[in-house]
Amino acid sequence: VKLVESGGGLVQPGGSLRLSCAASGSLFSLAVMSWYRQTLGNLRELVASINGDGRTNYAPSVKGRFTVSRDGAKKTAYLQMNSLEPEDTNIYYCNWRWGTTEYWGQGTQVTVSS
Repeated sequence: VKLVESGGGLVQPGGSLRLSCAASGSLFSLAVMSWYRQTLGNLRELVASINGDGRTNYAPSVKGRFTVSRDGAKKTAYLQMNSLEPEDTNIYYCNWRWGTTEYWGQGTQVTVSS
């Protein structure tokens, strides 16, 4: 499985961005697709996830502002980010997970600044 992210960039506070994560390979419909970002301790924290049934989960800091979705026909996961804040500045990583097998994208930079 290869994951290719896109959609990052520079945006002003209050603005919006949509990240995309295109997956190759099979089992996309079964995989949990997630978005992570780095913490100050260089760990990756979960931002949002969506499973094959469409069930979603969000970090408290983004709930109500971010929306995760997926398109099975395109094998692509999305993260719609609205009302962006400077604190959202980070590298965002896409994650594909099925059971104990997981893959990571290369990361896409999101910068929120005036």
